[in-house]
Amino acid sequence: MFTHQGPTFRDLVVQALSSVERGYDLLAPDFDRTPFRTPERMLAAVAEALEPLGPFDAGLDVCCGTGAGIGVLRRLCHDRVTGIDFSVGMLAVAREAHPPQPRPPAVGFVRADARNLPFAPVHDLAVSFGAFGHFLPRERPALFAQVRYALRPGGRFVFPVAAPPRVGSRDYWLLWGFDAVMRVRNAVWRPKFVMYYRTFRLADVMADLQRVGFTVDLLPLEALGRCADGGPRARLVVATR
Repeated sequence: MFTHQGPTFRDLVVQALSSVERGYDLLAPDFDRTPFRTPERMLAAVAEALEPLGPFDAGLDVCCGTGAGIGVLRRLCHDRVTGIDFSVGMLAVAREAHPPQPRPPAVGFVRADARNLPFAPVHDLAVSFGAFGHFLPRERPALFAQVRYALRPGGRFVFPVAAPPRVGSRDYWLLWGFDAVMRVRNAVWRPKFVMYYRTFRLADVMADLQRVGFTVDLLPLEALGRCADGGPRARLVVATR
């Protein structure tokens, strides 16, 4: 599952017994060599789906991690791109991967909690990849409201959502088992490490986005193919302020 250059099992155990912030600080140097990084295929599919919705001037990557989504924004935004994350370690890797360049867009990084974004409403596009499992369902409306405030009128907040695994499949039980282990861990160990895969249900997420004032559309990510039942393997949630 991991390359020989990636984190060891012991490294992952230490991370899992830390806080979310400390855990990602520890994992940051090896994060891009784990399966947790958003695959290039997914990033390319999102960029392709977003191109007809542009042009965009200013882009924001919410919970940017090591900067996988920054490449998408650099491809789509003409003026500036900003990544925000609360892990110092992840931001250090992102800065190294995306150094300043002479031509626009300008790229910058900000350390902040996504639940308290320090931005005026100046962005045309906000993206996020693979971070929502770190937020409990009750936190989502406030998080989405923060992103909405950081967007200009007509600005878009977008993120991909994979089709849920078939009930009873291997992936279904893997996700169920992971969440069960995390719940037990958080019941008996402090600090908590919030990371759940089965709490981000599309219908609930769309309702939360609409509750804070977004208009929500779904775009199939056709580049990622279709499931056996004919449905898309992944969709792009497009929430418009």
